[in-house]
Amino acid sequence: MKRINLALLLFTLIIPATTFAEVFTYTPIKHATFVLQSDRTTIYVDPVGEAADFSGFPVPDLILITHIHKDHLAPDLVAALKQGKTKVMAPPSVVEQLGYGIAIRNGGTTEMLGIGIEAIPAYNTTSERLKFHPKGRDNGYVLSKKGVRLYISGDTEDIAEMRSLEDIDIAFVCMNLPFTMTVEQAASAVNEFKPGIVIPYHYRGKPDMSDVDAFERLVTDSKVSKLKWY
Repeated sequence: MKRINLALLLFTLIIPATTFAEVFTYTPIKHATFVLQSDRTTIYVDPVGEAADFSGFPVPDLILITHIHKDHLAPDLVAALKQGKTKVMAPPSVVEQLGYGIAIRNGGTTEMLGIGIEAIPAYNTTSERLKFHPKGRDNGYVLSKKGVRLYISGDTEDIAEMRSLEDIDIAFVCMNLPFTMTVEQAASAVNEFKPGIVIPYHYRGKPDMSDVDAFERLVTDSKVSKLKWY
């Protein structure tokens, strides 16, 4: 029996674990806009810009939108990108503005296209920033498939709901003032929930804005992946 158990253990150890890239691949477009792909499923996250920016990608199966601000929501572009099979999922405030879509509120969970979707709150906590992203209106998201969990922060500060996330493999984390949070806030939150890989985004790409190199130095337990957003 011991020999059989040892053989099973050795067999288990040599089976390669599913890697993040085998489940989700991601391509930055600009600022807070990116394309997620998983098997044959294509998701456009907060698409803004021009339709030509997406010409190299398949028609989206899902357009996922975090909130109503114009650097995340472009109604004319969403209408142009949306084809017959495309589903649009967003907070109620976005669905109301578009006039269509599947509304999901903070804390809501669903499954679509074989991917689990959880709407995570996204909001400001600093008094002078409360007007930008009030609590309860906007979403972040956790997407899960085959045991891999991917977090999209949307526009938020380092809220308790972010800090308490568990088992996040890939995290897209925003930063920039005055709208979201500082580099220090973002790094502090990341150091608490410890994603495997953290990808800074929404940092505006200007010298006097968020310093992603400083962010990388402050992050202690996660790999920082700096994609080309600007």
